[in-house]
Formats: sequence, C-alpha cells, structure tokens
Amino acid sequence: MTTMRAAVCTKAGGPEVLEIRELPVPAVRPGWSLVRVRGAGLNRSELRTRQGHSPSVVFPRVLGIECVGTVAVSTSPTLPDGTTVAAVMGEMGRAFDGGYAEYALLPNELLMPVATTLPWEVLAALPETYLTAQGALDALGATAGRLLIRGGTSSVGLAAATIAAGLGLETAATTRSPDKLDVLAAAGVDHPLVDGSWDIWPDGPDFVLDLVGAATALDSLRLVRRGGTVCVAGSLSGWVIPDLEPIAMIPTGTKLTAFHSDTVKGDTAMLQRIVDQVEAGAYRPTVDRVLRLDDIAAAHRRMEADQATGKLVMLP
Repeated sequence: MTTMRAAVCTKAGGPEVLEIRELPVPAVRPGWSLVRVRGAGLNRSELRTRQGHSPSVVFPRVLGIECVGTVAVSTSPTLPDGTTVAAVMGEMGRAFDGGYAEYALLPNELLMPVATTLPWEVLAALPETYLTAQGALDALGATAGRLLIRGGTSSVGLAAATIAAGLGLETAATTRSPDKLDVLAAAGVDHPLVDGSWDIWPDGPDFVLDLVGAATALDSLRLVRRGGTVCVAGSLSGWVIPDLEPIAMIPTGTKLTAFHSDTVKGDTAMLQRIVDQVEAGAYRPTVDRVLRLDDIAAAHRRMEADQATGKLVMLP
C-alpha cells in the first residue's frame, strides 16, 4: 500500500478543520517503525491543539497522542513485524503525525509491545487513560485511605476509580450531571457525588485526584484533610492557576503535586500490568463510543460539548 487515509487538522479552528485526506504512507527511517493503526483513543489535549492552544504545533498535522496497532515495517530487532504495540505521548500528533490515520511512523522508543487478547476497541481505550490514572495514583501515594476524584466521569477519572477499587481505597468521585451518578457507581465508586457535595468526610479525604485542573486546584487544597495530598493530573479547565500564592493558598503540611503522562511514555511493564488486569476483569474500561475515521469531526464535537462519558475510541 502506498497511500493511506488520515484525518488532517488543516488549521486552528472548530471541528470542521479536521479533513479526511489521502496521504502517502510514511517511509521508514532509522530509529522509527511504521505501525498499522488498529485503534486510537481521543483526548482533550487533541481538542485544544485543534483549537490553536498548542503554539508549537505547525499545521497541517495529523493529530492523535496515542494509538495501538501492529508493526508493519520495523527498524528494531526487538519489534518484529506483526508485533502488537501501543504508543503514547512523546510529541505524537504535535511535532510529528499521530494516531488519526491508518498508519503512523513512530519512534521505536515510544513503541510498547503488549501481549493481549483484548479487542482493538478495548486496547485502544487504555494507554493514555490508564497510564495517566495509574501514574497519578502513584504520585499521590494512594495505597490506603479515602480518595476523592474530581472530574470523575472523564475517561481518566473512571480509570482511576476502577484502579482505586482494586486497591481497596474508599472512593468518592464527582460529576456535574446527576444523570451520570450511575456511571460512577458502575466504575466502583463508593460515593458518587454531584460536584459540590462534600459532607461525606467531615475531615476531608486523604487524597484528591483533581482532573478538572486549574479552576478547582485551590479548592481541592481546601477540601483535602490537613496533611493530605492533592494531585493535579488533568486540565479540563485549562493549564494555568492565575495569581497562585503558595504560602497563602497551600495549607501548612498539605502537599500539592502533579502528574503528566509524558512521564510514563514507553513504560511497557506498567501498560502490560494494566492490560493483564483488564483481561482478568479487575479493571473495567468505560468506552463511550467507538467511531470510524470519518467520524473524527463528530467525535470532537462530542468532546467539546462534554457529552462523552468515558473514552472515545477511533478504529480506522
């Protein structure tokens, strides 16, 4: 095959700037292998890039910070042709073309070989979402105690809930929509809450995983028990906390940390553990919709309107 279909972001703008085009299949070069994309999870960072909030990105660009698939043409003896792989971050869909395509040329160091029998739509829902959720819980040091997840019906929030349930944490998670409380309960959340209902733990949770981000981080510091930890690992409300005054705004003894999924790019061992837990039924991924490449613009509209509950997955 010499050509492929891809969703190209032609310029900054609304979902209509995502165009399906026929492109040459990328030619391999040293240190990079060609992956046949079998599935790609959609992420809000791609939405913000499309909107023009990623100054380093030059358009036109094939977006997509993650994908799963099979190695089509390898340049590494450790990644033979046909190997099932996942890739995430490392400037995918930003400095070079990403997963919104039938093929992607990716750096070998990003490719994580996985052994799995999961269907593509389930495997594609895991890399960015579950690596972020696991990494954020590790950053919190949350192995026992009470955990509050803000932004609980996001894909990462639901993944964190399933992991926390497996760890035996007592969990609460928030949603702005009362209609989504059942989704939180199904993910293993002990206390599904409408945002603003904090009276279940008078002393506060031991840990807060804040996936809303800039708009709620300071409020999370007030909510967590004195000496507890807040981890900001999402940016549903943006990247920047304006006028942050650490001494005035962080209670004495309370800890504020953050997690970025670029930290775990290429972490094959962590991803394989996650895949194994999903196959064993310990983790239950929540997939909102499975879409085709032609549906990318519609999927972005759904993300932008906050209609998705769980992960949007594209199968080329």
